[in-house]
Amino acid sequence: MSAIWQALADPALAYPAWLTLKVVAVTLAAHLLLGLGLGWALARPGWPGRGLLDILVTLPLVFPPLALGFLLLMLLGRRSMIGGWLDALFGLSFIFTVESVMLASIIAGLPLVVKPVEAAIAGVSRSLGEASRSLGRSEWQTFLFVTLPNIRGALVVGLVLGTARALGEVGITLMLGGNIVGRTNTMSLEIYNAVFNGEYDRALVLSALLGLVSVAVYAVIRRNARPAAG
Repeated sequence: MSAIWQALADPALAYPAWLTLKVVAVTLAAHLLLGLGLGWALARPGWPGRGLLDILVTLPLVFPPLALGFLLLMLLGRRSMIGGWLDALFGLSFIFTVESVMLASIIAGLPLVVKPVEAAIAGVSRSLGEASRSLGRSEWQTFLFVTLPNIRGALVVGLVLGTARALGEVGITLMLGGNIVGRTNTMSLEIYNAVFNGEYDRALVLSALLGLVSVAVYAVIRRNARPAAG
């Protein structure tokens, strides 16, 4: 118990805890929007570029996180064409910044949201969409009031998995964010640092804390996904 209280009372824990909550909130919102948009696009076969988009979305599932992080580092660094253009025109830098941590979190968990949503949309009966359009509803109304309620379960599962992946992200974040104490060190990186420094009690406490946060996020999303009674 003394080790637990000592770890939780450590002032150095305040920033990574706040940064992690901030990253998870941004990631959850991004996963909701991108998961629905990309899932809907990939569920529609036959359009040019679909295969390439599918590869890009799926890549974080099959590519080693450190290797993917290094690739993004080369693509988004200030000396690269893309990174230099973003920095010159918009003042955006995705290397060793909070934005880089958020980007790593979004990329890491995105396939876990998109793939269930894609499969659910593709599995929705076409007759439901045709019936909705025959009643005068537009494509957007059909998606909001017909498709979305039928894929809500898959969306919830994807968001839970994506959020859990975001909480545990280390590899891509380590490459893009740099694990800078007081700037880009998340709770997962604090566990990594604790183990690296031989502080196993602290690592155990932080791991348990992340586990509790994951369960809380799941409970909130699950509760909000339940249909209203009656």
